Amino acid sequence: MRDCYCTVNLDQEEVFRTKIVEKSLCPFYGEDFYCEIPRTFRHLSFYIFDRDVFRRDSIIGKVAIQKEDLQKYHNRDTWFQLQHVDADSEVQGKVHLELRLSEVITDTGVVCHKLATRVLECQGLPIVNGQCDPYATVTLAGPSRSEAKKTKVKKKTNNPHFDEVFYFEVTRPSSCNKKSHFDIEDVDEVDKMEIRVDLWNASNLKFGDEFLGELRLPLKFLRQSSSYEAWYFLQPRDNGNKSLKPDDLGSLRLNVVYTEDHVFSSDYYSPLRDLLLKSADVEPVSASAAHILGEVCREKQEAAIPLVRLFLHYGKIVPFISAIANAEVKRTQDPNTIFRGNSLTSKCIDETMKLAGMHYLQVTLKPIIDEICQVHKPCEIDPVKLKDGENLENNRENLRQYVDRIFTVITKSGVSCPTVMCDIFFSLRESAAKRFQGDLDVRYTAVSSFIFLRFFAPAILSPNLFQLTPHHPDPQTSRTLTLISKTIQTLGSLSKSKSANFKESYMATFYDYFNEQKYADAVKNFLDLISSSGRRDHKSIEQPILLKEGFMIKRAQGRKRFGMKNFKKRWFRLTNHEFTYQKSKGDHPLCSIPIENILAVERLEEESFKMKNMFQVIQPERRVLYIQANNCVEAKDWIDILTKVSQCNKKRLTVYHPSAYLNGHWLCCKATADNTPGCTPCTGGLPANIQLDIDGDRETERIYSLFNLYMPKLEKMQEACGSKSVYDGPEEEEYSTFIIDDPKETYKTLKLIIEGVGTLEQEHAQYKRDKFKKTK
Repeated sequence: MRDCYCTVNLDQEEVFRTKIVEKSLCPFYGEDFYCEIPRTFRHLSFYIFDRDVFRRDSIIGKVAIQKEDLQKYHNRDTWFQLQHVDADSEVQGKVHLELRLSEVITDTGVVCHKLATRVLECQGLPIVNGQCDPYATVTLAGPSRSEAKKTKVKKKTNNPHFDEVFYFEVTRPSSCNKKSHFDIEDVDEVDKMEIRVDLWNASNLKFGDEFLGELRLPLKFLRQSSSYEAWYFLQPRDNGNKSLKPDDLGSLRLNVVYTEDHVFSSDYYSPLRDLLLKSADVEPVSASAAHILGEVCREKQEAAIPLVRLFLHYGKIVPFISAIANAEVKRTQDPNTIFRGNSLTSKCIDETMKLAGMHYLQVTLKPIIDEICQVHKPCEIDPVKLKDGENLENNRENLRQYVDRIFTVITKSGVSCPTVMCDIFFSLRESAAKRFQGDLDVRYTAVSSFIFLRFFAPAILSPNLFQLTPHHPDPQTSRTLTLISKTIQTLGSLSKSKSANFKESYMATFYDYFNEQKYADAVKNFLDLISSSGRRDHKSIEQPILLKEGFMIKRAQGRKRFGMKNFKKRWFRLTNHEFTYQKSKGDHPLCSIPIENILAVERLEEESFKMKNMFQVIQPERRVLYIQANNCVEAKDWIDILTKVSQCNKKRLTVYHPSAYLNGHWLCCKATADNTPGCTPCTGGLPANIQLDIDGDRETERIYSLFNLYMPKLEKMQEACGSKSVYDGPEEEEYSTFIIDDPKETYKTLKLIIEGVGTLEQEHAQYKRDKFKKTK
């Protein structure tokens, strides 16, 4: 059996790793990884490794999907055959060449051909075992000859500049006839010749240098043009080992969702954005642009994600959700089914809770979930599933303690519930109480159906989806969390006959522990607190919130005059109060930077220390902390979140040095004084009042592409409004799928949406045409 894990890579840079599934040949991971892609790439690759305790983990195989092919597999479950991995097939990067074939007349009047090959530079070569010292060899090869030359080695860079020229004689004058023509066979020989450029990593190990990629160009195409310059992607070496059977490695099941949006500048989006943002004020709300988006999208979730982000960004989420929730409550007949469907309202509230409530979950649930994952107490209470030697009573007691603790943490956490969530709950409660005046409990169930059923219970069930744990929990922990989640869900739902809720008799028996009035009272008090209007200022909760933590490598800041400025691995923690690092997790901090002392956070040019993924945290008196993250995704995350928390600092810098101060001068602007003001304007300055890093234009672009995708449905809806207003007889079957309360208003909005989308569509087409013209 194998102990396997899987990694996600951009080309060959690892950005995510799953947990290890032990002793299995058919491991199931069930892990989701979401990231913004911060750079260009050629392949999205997935590697499967077999863990080896003593040696380096061995690689079983990989799946590499070319960037161009990602659309084919978009959001479809697909099985991919694993491919063999060897050093010769692992290639990334490109090389810049200039070739010139010229005729030279020798002293004796004979014409011969010379080839000049200039290797200018490379970009994006892989880093092998943490380093890259590349050099290139250039070979002219033909049927009867092979002649090779080599560049200098460039140390510690994966974007080397060589700029070296090599000369080759292509045809020698044949000695027998002194004519100034080629011999015929010479011409044929030129046709068969090729120039080959190989890139190598100069290794100081005894195994020899590592192959990084090659490029082969036939000389045929050079005869028409005198000089030829271009960038080429490096290719894998063709080893002729085609005998490997592709089917003997197994396969990997993936679901890849890849979206790529081209976002224009803000003014392009004004008409569509304004139309969306005034959705809350449209009467009836079902005639608003945002509601229409929910009607035409296949999945309500698709519409909810960009809508919530857009409304949050412009501070209009509460009125919008209140309006659509109110409309939905009016359509609900039975108070027991309130907000139970997958409607646009419930999806939007889910999304808002996920975005605004992340820190809230971290503060309430993370400590206890971490403990459950680490301690592994047996909590199985189904007599059929008990393992040998387990005691049912002990297990019940373990589970009861966990449920009690989680229940208490949740019901005491009302004060830290984010304001935006409380405002939404207040409006839900009001709508429900007004609509069902006879039912006294409805004002609780309207709120508990979100906070318990759709927020806390799912977060306990799948903590990895809510960033409470890095990976999907193991089967035993997963089962414990399922049992806790079920119980908490029932406790929060306040239904009359509790025990009858459970299909399983063992759950009903277990639930008797909690059938006391104090639990129901605690839930009601908690719901009252989080859905009351006019709540205290949220600044008063001065508990530091952990935003991000992890290992990174930092350069010593050189506080002592002769101290070593070397690089060390440290555990970094960022809260909304300070940025600290310590030797390892849980130690005393070695250094603490208060948030108000972070004056800028910027990338650091690779040239400074010949290290990738570096960034700098600039503090008062020009003190700079240089840090290297593990990969490009991590680096972007840290820079974004550090920039965000230090956004409102009074003394934020406007300029910075993109390189380091080394050997008495700044590498970027060559200034010698170490306190010289920066030479480059700082990036990233979000408006201070935004709590979330959201780009409004980008969300509008997302919404535009959804409208564009579902254009046939929009047109169908327009037809439905026409037919409905003209002829109010029995409804056409095909139109009854849409909610249309006011055909006239809905028609007006649809017309504006279709116009707005059309205009943007033309802009995109024009942009593509221009880009196509400019692309060589």
